Amino acid sequence: MPTPDAPRYHLDGCAVTDEPSFYAELGAAVRAPDGYYGSNLDALADCLRGGFGPQPPFTLVWHASALAAERLDRKVLIEGREGSYFEAVLDVLRRGGVAVRLR
Repeated sequence: MPTPDAPRYHLDGCAVTDEPSFYAELGAAVRAPDGYYGSNLDALADCLRGGFGPQPPFTLVWHASALAAERLDRKVLIEGREGSYFEAVLDVLRRGGVAVRLR
């Protein structure tokens, strides 16, 4: 878990309209090189392990997260159960050491 002095990044959920826009917004939010911080769940997990921008621990404050959740509603498997893409993103982030604050 992030320490009190760990970096804090802010993601604008209003700008998330689909999966590609989520990754673009996330890359911009964390100020990743060339704005890239993944393009799918596996690539996001790779980025969290280092080499493509900030490495956890850090905090991601996800503003308008409910709106983004509505837009990232495609069903996927998460640890053997069905969930939304939004839930899968949260799972990857949290497993990777990111503290996510939904607003």
